[in-house]
Amino acid sequence: MRTAAISRKTAETDIVLTINLDGEGNADIDTDVGFLNHMLTLFARHARFDLSVHCKGDTEVDDHHSVEDIGIVLGEALSQALGNRQGIRRYGECLLPMDEALVMSAVDLSGRGACFQQLDLPAQKVGSFDTELVEEFFIAFARNGRLTLHLRSITGRNCHHIIEGAFKSCARSLRQAVSIDSSHPLEIPSTKGVL
Repeated sequence: MRTAAISRKTAETDIVLTINLDGEGNADIDTDVGFLNHMLTLFARHARFDLSVHCKGDTEVDDHHSVEDIGIVLGEALSQALGNRQGIRRYGECLLPMDEALVMSAVDLSGRGACFQQLDLPAQKVGSFDTELVEEFFIAFARNGRLTLHLRSITGRNCHHIIEGAFKSCARSLRQAVSIDSSHPLEIPSTKGVL
């Protein structure tokens, strides 16, 4: 089983997270950030990861620390669950429509952490959630997951739809990338022999 369990406690957040890359898409999410709960629940479903995230953070300040730190821990857990990345397909991509929004993602589980985003978010908030935190989440996730992530909104007017499209598209790209290539299950998918 490709699983990981990580706990991370700082002066700002206390996070316990488990992941199973070969799951059914089950989610147990409680972050004290309602919009992020929604995004992580649909992320788990579309990636087909079983995901549990519990976070107590200093949300009386704002949601920044919780959102960024959950991105860090989710990335660390993904990388740990992948192990040496033997047999994975490595790459994944998805062009996802979410009502009027159309979002593209592409993932390379390269072992190098980088995030390139062009998400045009026309509002500063979705409910009480600061939309600028989406960028912080995905940067933290990509760096700590040791993956290259591209996200781009092609069309869209509604921030909720664009952000939801980004999480769903990323999840579906990851679903492809982490899947085992049945024709080469023992191979590290790199000419270097390591990822």
